[in-house]
Amino acid sequence: MVAEQFFAKSFEEDFVLKTLDGKKKKDFQSIHNILETRLLKLNTKSFGREKRLACSFLHKNYLKTYRAQGLIFKTNQKPDFLYPFDLVLLSDAKKIIVQYYRIKENLHMYYNHKLIPGFEKFVFKDIQSLLKKFPSLDKVWKEVNEFRLIKGHKELSKQKHKLVEYNEVIFHKPVSVVPIAVFGYRKIVKEVAKRYGLPYFVSAKKFYESLEIK
Repeated sequence: MVAEQFFAKSFEEDFVLKTLDGKKKKDFQSIHNILETRLLKLNTKSFGREKRLACSFLHKNYLKTYRAQGLIFKTNQKPDFLYPFDLVLLSDAKKIIVQYYRIKENLHMYYNHKLIPGFEKFVFKDIQSLLKKFPSLDKVWKEVNEFRLIKGHKELSKQKHKLVEYNEVIFHKPVSVVPIAVFGYRKIVKEVAKRYGLPYFVSAKKFYESLEIK
């Protein structure tokens, strides 16, 4: 277990968070604004849920991220709740797409699906209870597939497994952050790291592997 808890917020290629305004995706908050104000605002609108901030906590079971670049941070604020995988797995979408680039111009259509009744069984109040219930990704994968089948939806193909390799941490209030590092392989990531004096890693996994594991 890592002594401290770290979170990852992923960004699109330009390092700007987006939000939906009706059917249009608009720029919302840049990495520069976040690092200068030390505040992450609520930008996510999807699946009929209230506006929120969605990020991930890092753990040996959870080393992938929604997108390839982002910010690693700490915060003293407690999440409102967590999901053990991408929320889309609990939606009634007939076609679940893993690659974000394939949906990023049509988010209003993809995010307009409803959640499957009974999804609440996968809602957790804190990290510890989530990890106690799901100590391995094999168990997460098994139970979400069983849930989907019972509810009359298709079992997930192996190609969708990436969607259980990161979790969703939900905040309903803006989050005060302590920036720790940035990750990604694009040139802009290195530029941001240099400008703000932050460590740089090619992925969240590489950051996690750099920590002293206890």
